[in-house]
Amino acid sequence: MEFGYFTLSDNRYPDNPRTSEQFLLEIRDQAIYAEELGMHSAWIGEHHFNRRGCVPVPGLTLANIAASTKRIRLGPAVVVLNIHHPIHVAEEWGALDQLSGGRVDFACGRGYDAHEFVPFGADFQASAEQFTEAVQLLTKCWTETEPFTFDGEFYSAPDPIVVDPKPMQDPFRPYMGSFSSFSMEIAADLDWNLLQAPFAATMVFGGLEQAVQAYRDICEKKEKEARKVKCSYFIHMGTSDADKDYALARLIDYFTLSGLRKKSTQGGAGPLPPTMQYYRDIGKVLADPKKDDFDHNSILLGGAPEIIDQLKKVEGYGIDEVILYFNLGAKPDAMVREQMQRFMEEVAPAFEGSHIAVRAAE
Repeated sequence: MEFGYFTLSDNRYPDNPRTSEQFLLEIRDQAIYAEELGMHSAWIGEHHFNRRGCVPVPGLTLANIAASTKRIRLGPAVVVLNIHHPIHVAEEWGALDQLSGGRVDFACGRGYDAHEFVPFGADFQASAEQFTEAVQLLTKCWTETEPFTFDGEFYSAPDPIVVDPKPMQDPFRPYMGSFSSFSMEIAADLDWNLLQAPFAATMVFGGLEQAVQAYRDICEKKEKEARKVKCSYFIHMGTSDADKDYALARLIDYFTLSGLRKKSTQGGAGPLPPTMQYYRDIGKVLADPKKDDFDHNSILLGGAPEIIDQLKKVEGYGIDEVILYFNLGAKPDAMVREQMQRFMEEVAPAFEGSHIAVRAAE
């Protein structure tokens, strides 16, 4: 199993003295440190207006990280595709794959926050239909070597175009960010990998194991090969009650101050679309979270033996890589780095992965 660094760049907390600008630089340096520790990948989310995160440009951030690293893979978690033009996305990430020497693990999703749709003129009510069309166009941009046209409801390229540069990797197989069976269906149709969030998988499917099985069942029904599945996890290493209370308090702060909210409507965007009703159910739980609401389905919490045991179960579900959210809830940079180091020294060696060879070569 591989392990990666992951952040959604949440920074909007009362009495938090760290500015968004400072946190952006911390995230860059933590991702570089992740390579030094032997981590396989670095994943940076996209959020706008400092509501759920303060990094709106994961591609630009990862390009800066690529220039200071040689090995670590680079992933957005995830590009909110509906608020971008897919042709521009294809150009940007094809270029980054070339510039980084073929290290991009591209991932996208349609997003779930209408407040991030409206200012960009994206139609939240038609997000499913637009996203379906967007990934079709995105795929053509990366795979078609001859001039092509496109005539869709949301996007149009009436004059033949060729989109360059193409990604260096061949095949270039992206990841589909997934909270629902809707996105699993698209991933199977496109032959893409899958990226899961265990806390959402638990609320929608009953657990991460059930979500992975649902994806495999969809692939089997479509007579498609099930591809790689990664998942993200909140994490805090510590064995004392104080450690656990601290970690759970950070997680609660995240969901109440920066995270999902209890809403069946999305402001000026109107009611939730039919394909996004699961979001309302998630929001009901996370609107007023308690410590008892979070268990192994949400966070890796405890000492090395406890976390190893939990990850062995995750590995058994068929997860290829876990990307770890260390810097949740305005944790200070020194604590984040200490947690990253502890994980790679105390937990990672219990699993086969590229980190074994990296550490051995030191």
